Amino acid sequence: MTLAICAITAGGAALARRLGTLLPEAQVWLPEKLRADDHCHYSAAGMAELLPRLFQRGQGLICIMATGIVVRSLAPQLRSKALDPAVVVLDEAGHFVISLLAGHLGGANALTRQVASLLSATPVITTATDVNGLCAWDEAARLANLAVEPLEHIRTLNSLLLQGKKIALVDHQRLIAERFATTPGVELAANFSAASHAGAAGRVFVTERLIPELAAQKDLLLLRPRHLVLGIGCNRHTSKEEITQAVEGILNRAWLARLAVGRIATINDKGDEAGLLAVAAEFGLPLITYSRDQLNRVHGPSPASKHALAAVGAHGVCEPAALLAAEGGPLLIPKQKCGQVTVAVARLRALTPDEDSRA
Repeated sequence: MTLAICAITAGGAALARRLGTLLPEAQVWLPEKLRADDHCHYSAAGMAELLPRLFQRGQGLICIMATGIVVRSLAPQLRSKALDPAVVVLDEAGHFVISLLAGHLGGANALTRQVASLLSATPVITTATDVNGLCAWDEAARLANLAVEPLEHIRTLNSLLLQGKKIALVDHQRLIAERFATTPGVELAANFSAASHAGAAGRVFVTERLIPELAAQKDLLLLRPRHLVLGIGCNRHTSKEEITQAVEGILNRAWLARLAVGRIATINDKGDEAGLLAVAAEFGLPLITYSRDQLNRVHGPSPASKHALAAVGAHGVCEPAALLAAEGGPLLIPKQKCGQVTVAVARLRALTPDEDSRA
């Protein structure tokens, strides 16, 4: 997450510049009237225009100004807790740091603690789990880079956590299990079936697998490890719709969740392919590209493709791209051809497969 520190007064600007030295990766944005010979960014636009622009870019915001200004400026831009970046507000004296928006998934609570520590200020965090010294499920998901499905079940499972009710957790890779090792009510279950028969008030499954027979149940939260890698090849000018249909069909047939996709890769020649770029954007991922020489050094199980060799000079695209992006991880699904699209699926090396959903 990139950060922008914004202030509107001379006192706030002084604090913004100070904080900018403590957070060197952050941009400092100030009004044009406060321009100085430094590395800050200056804008002639008012905060009502600047804050939404930075927010839409997905930048986390540290706002040194009245909370009301921030609320009124950003209210029309709010989308969902899964998409909105962190927003933190400070008074210009640096006494209080308030977590305003996207406390868990957006990381605002963690950012609030970090900024408060840097300034020796008082953090103001109002989410119930944090106030009670508990790690919320969506906070655990953010820390482990897990996607949450469905978002609307977070409130139910966090409420059960606060009440100390029994929650069955299935986490074979132990991606979040340690965070809940001493949390009252949270118990590890051996598999999905055991969790569903444990007499628990709620269940949390950390899994890449589709579980359609259970997914709609309101006491179940699915956390998706984003460790699946898609290697994709396609003809020039293949539409986003055709690529999406191919990808989703292959994932569905393998009982793999769309939200578990963490990387998409192809050949350099397709790095400007509009359909592929649109698919990657829909997944919220960059499109990773490799040269033909890189792809030709990797050999998948499928025979060399005469079509790919003639078109782009590579023996194959989807399998070697998936394997390269998986950093040595296994190929789960070899090359599948769907019309003008080829797709292969690999898994990042550091993770191992989790148990079948029918276990």
